[in-house]
Amino acid sequence: MSLSSDAPVSLPRFTRAERWVHRTLGVLMGVLLVTGAIMFFPDLSSIVGNRQIVSTVHEIAGWLAPVPLILALFSRAFRKDAGLLNRFMPGDWEWLRSRDRRSGRVRVGKFNAGQKLNASLTLGAVVVLFGTGMVMFWSSLFSDSIRTGATFVHDWVALALGILVLGHIWMALNDATARAGMRTGSVPEAWAVREHPAWAEEMTEQISSSRGASG
Repeated sequence: MSLSSDAPVSLPRFTRAERWVHRTLGVLMGVLLVTGAIMFFPDLSSIVGNRQIVSTVHEIAGWLAPVPLILALFSRAFRKDAGLLNRFMPGDWEWLRSRDRRSGRVRVGKFNAGQKLNASLTLGAVVVLFGTGMVMFWSSLFSDSIRTGATFVHDWVALALGILVLGHIWMALNDATARAGMRTGSVPEAWAVREHPAWAEEMTEQISSSRGASG
């Protein structure tokens, strides 16, 4: 179903609260990855110089990282989208196997399988990094073996997350409409029909029903 010609050509995709959570978490993760890299690579540390300031910024950003996600739980729209991201459907497996993912043939909902995997891996990495970071922060409370293991896991998970974030940025740079959707909260109907046909159909039906009820 498509909206009539006198209807808006865009569909609401993300609320203001969801967009601010995405931006805030993105900034915090960027700070964490950059400061972490500076502390991990000696060449970068020598360029920056003051390691203590970098370490303090890293720790503050680390403590703040869970805050946007916790506050987001007060948003009904965020909780609904989190449920969608956490649920793999038959169409998601088909999307992963398909070579024409952007044709609109696969019945993709609001989020495709790639976005669901990215969200799950990112959340898992944040939990692991936060946990191991606390061990490193309160290192005097733990044995040498636990501290060493936490540091090892923290470093490698951070590296994996950095690669994941770079992939996420690359995908976003190749889809200006998706970026605009996260920036403004709305996307063109034509883009939605091509990229997320099942979600586009659901939204147009909701809008049409709402107009019919108000009429």
